[in-house]
Amino acid sequence: MKILSIIGARPQFIKCAPLSRSIRREHKEILVHTGQHYDPELSEIFFKELDISEPDYNLGVGSSSHGEQTGKMLVEIEKILINEKPDLVLVYGDTNSTVAGALAASKLHIKVAHVEAGLRSFDRTMPEEINRVLTDHISDLLFCPTETAVLNLKNEGVTTGVYNVGDVMLDALKYNIKIAEDKAMVLEYLGLSSKEYLVVTVHRASNTDSFKNLSSIVNAFCEADIPVVFPVHPRTEKYLKKYGLWEKLCEKVTVISPLGYLDMLKIMSHARKILTDSGGVQKEAYMLGIPCITMRENTEWVETVEDGWNVLVGADCEKIEDAILNFEGAELKSNIFGTGNSCEIICEILKNISYSR
Repeated sequence: MKILSIIGARPQFIKCAPLSRSIRREHKEILVHTGQHYDPELSEIFFKELDISEPDYNLGVGSSSHGEQTGKMLVEIEKILINEKPDLVLVYGDTNSTVAGALAASKLHIKVAHVEAGLRSFDRTMPEEINRVLTDHISDLLFCPTETAVLNLKNEGVTTGVYNVGDVMLDALKYNIKIAEDKAMVLEYLGLSSKEYLVVTVHRASNTDSFKNLSSIVNAFCEADIPVVFPVHPRTEKYLKKYGLWEKLCEKVTVISPLGYLDMLKIMSHARKILTDSGGVQKEAYMLGIPCITMRENTEWVETVEDGWNVLVGADCEKIEDAILNFEGAELKSNIFGTGNSCEIICEILKNISYSR
């Protein structure tokens, strides 16, 4: 079977790496990079570290408004689909790259498979939520990471082609954690001791674009009684400087450039706690057994909260400070994301479909 895989952002690179390796053992894969994340620290380094094949197409769409960015992707992906004539288009997650790939394929009557289907924050103000819902409702194969995701789809009337396969990000983490432990030197470079610091990430528009939210978050970081390490997304840096928060932050917090996957995996695995507004980082924290403080009012990964390893604090300075001091993870973790063989399960499903064509 000829499969065309579409990726464009950091979390998709991580998920793609193990699944692409598995797919290429059985099928022909065409890899399309939309260029949604184009900074070398958010794109190129992931291809090198995760040994992802060079994309067959790089659209280079770059940054712009949601409508313009998605529109550019639709136009260019459609051209590729007409030229390549794949049997299946595979999309990941909840970005503009995801929905653009799914829409372009569905309008050409090409089957769509969605990896990480069924997630819901139930917050329609989030662009990611719109992308998830649209993609799920036009997909033919829905590869869910959890039972909750399966139930979400059922509640929306989507029951055909739905599979609980576990989370491919766990496959990636299991494959790379020992490599990161052996090769990543980020702790030594920054002079950090295991469990003696916090790692934070902030990139979501609801936080970065709001002076009130971003200043509240920065104030909480600056009041922490433990060292804070902050790999800053380029977009977040722009708003920190725009709002006059950059110098204050740099005086109190160790501000560094975005890290590659292996360095990020290493620094997270040795952190005392992780603070984030990222969906992917919430999952990685859970998989690593590190307490996570999520600076959002909701999460698509509700299981991590229910299991006692994640707490939602929004952008409230007092709640963030309290969680830094008092929130600890639960004693036990469940196998809510599977056992790390999701790629194998997905490929078995694809293989059976290809045989039935």
